[in-house]
Amino acid sequence: MNETVRELVAQMTNEQLFAVWFLIGAALVFWMQAGFAMVEAGFTRAKNTGNIIMKNLMDFCIGTVTFILIGFGLLMGEDLVGIIGKPGFDIFTAYSSFNFSSFVFNLVFCATTATIVSGAMAERTKFLSYCVYSGVISAVIYPIEAHWIWGGGWLSGLGFHDFAGSCAIHMVGGISALIGAKILGARIGKFKKQKDGSVKVGAFPGHNIALGALGVFILWLGWYGFNGAAATSVDQLASIFLTTTVAPAIATVVCMIFTWIKYGKPDVSMCLNASLAGLVAITAGCDVTDAFGAVIIGAVAGLLVVFGVWLLDYKLRIDDPVGAVAVHMMNGIWGTLAVGLFATDSAPGYAVANSAGTKLTGLFYGGGFELLGLQFIGFASVAAWTVVTMICVFLLIKKIFGLRVSREEEMTGLDATEHGMPSAYAGFSMVPEYVEEGVAAPVLVSGDAPVAEAIPVKKVPVFDEGRPKISKVEIVCKEARLEALKNAMMDIGITGMTVTHVLGCGTQKGKPEYYRGVQIEANLLPKVQVDIVVCTVPVGKVIEAAKKTLYTGHIGDGKIFVYDVEDVVKVRTGQTGLDAMENFDSI
Repeated sequence: MNETVRELVAQMTNEQLFAVWFLIGAALVFWMQAGFAMVEAGFTRAKNTGNIIMKNLMDFCIGTVTFILIGFGLLMGEDLVGIIGKPGFDIFTAYSSFNFSSFVFNLVFCATTATIVSGAMAERTKFLSYCVYSGVISAVIYPIEAHWIWGGGWLSGLGFHDFAGSCAIHMVGGISALIGAKILGARIGKFKKQKDGSVKVGAFPGHNIALGALGVFILWLGWYGFNGAAATSVDQLASIFLTTTVAPAIATVVCMIFTWIKYGKPDVSMCLNASLAGLVAITAGCDVTDAFGAVIIGAVAGLLVVFGVWLLDYKLRIDDPVGAVAVHMMNGIWGTLAVGLFATDSAPGYAVANSAGTKLTGLFYGGGFELLGLQFIGFASVAAWTVVTMICVFLLIKKIFGLRVSREEEMTGLDATEHGMPSAYAGFSMVPEYVEEGVAAPVLVSGDAPVAEAIPVKKVPVFDEGRPKISKVEIVCKEARLEALKNAMMDIGITGMTVTHVLGCGTQKGKPEYYRGVQIEANLLPKVQVDIVVCTVPVGKVIEAAKKTLYTGHIGDGKIFVYDVEDVVKVRTGQTGLDAMENFDSI
């Protein structure tokens, strides 16, 4: 009897423990909203940061409203012919017996689906339109297909397996993002038509990669709840944690090696995307794969995300600022199908069976093609539902509200035009970066006379002949070399100089720079400009000393410019020429 009591107590304790963990997992999934916001903000331009934060905030808030009214019923209500759950208002009418945990858990998952779309349509979408389609996704699109998989619908009856949402959440969000970005169109300047008819892809470097990296780490942490919240034993939870760690790590390493080989340097933002791609890919089968399966799934994800970004930029001409389609749609599909390849009954708590109750394993673990076929059916049916419904949703929104902001609003930035805030970064003013092709440049000079005739050019005469020559040497170099340059100048008798912090840009043949696989045409970099006016110190001596100090043999060592100076006037005394430089070898 005592043994029976102990077993009963242990069982009850275990159930209570995992019930609490279930809610902790839901909280971790909610925390992923912060991760999505940081990734999107960091990978886009500063002038739209406030708009992005607002969108990610409203994803969850609007999603909660619509999920209460209709979404939860369609997802978890009494099954109606395997297609939808029966809508109802038990949350209001039967609160005492309501399944609180199920509601909260499914709500945070629903909000994740909607927020995926935000990144692909960033920087040019009307805020009102965003709120509308975010609400529709949370109310109808996601709940119905999720009911097929998790709510007792027809796919769950067949034996389709998607433990945490590679298909139901990430693929659906990614497909929605692809359709939305295509209908919306690219950002101004993303795709530039050349004179020969070809199209050049423009790079839009994210304004804060550190912020994006923080978002990725937040998402990775949240993913342990995303994948592991539904675990029912310690062994199963530990196994899920293992696969959820291995797959993204392998994906990131593979991506780093591939981009290092392809572009000459490991691409930071692409590797951040690869971490997310590995997480997305392992989500469907995190509970039924082993370490080997997680390694292969992650390796493919690391390559697939790079291919996806390239495909959208260079073939489909679809502008996805954060790589949402490559990360979520492509790896959502891959993760869904990977269950049919790598599912193994050696995983703790393994329970995948067909409608007849026969246990199924993956193709590479001796299970044949049956599970892979079921996974394909699930992917195809959910994809078809999403494509049809989201095309209708976006086209209706475009017709009723308009989907895209005006050209002027996009150039100015959505923080100012959509939310009335000059900038999300107080004290910084945002300026437009691009001019749309086909739009005439602003006319700076007008009138009937040609510019050359309207503005006469006169040569200013020199001052006194025979005066010692005064020259100005202008040196532009890396800020890190300033101290060494200053010391070198003082060693040759230069006692004065003017130093200015500047931003410069230029391209170097044979050494292109890339951002997410797209060549950057010109990138503003911090430099210092050192101005030295010399008279008694030979100009050649200054140049030789500067060259010797600044030379490293690498691109960006700097440039030296030499100018003739007509005269020097000392403000305090009114002295000119050499007299103005008295007691100084240079100024």
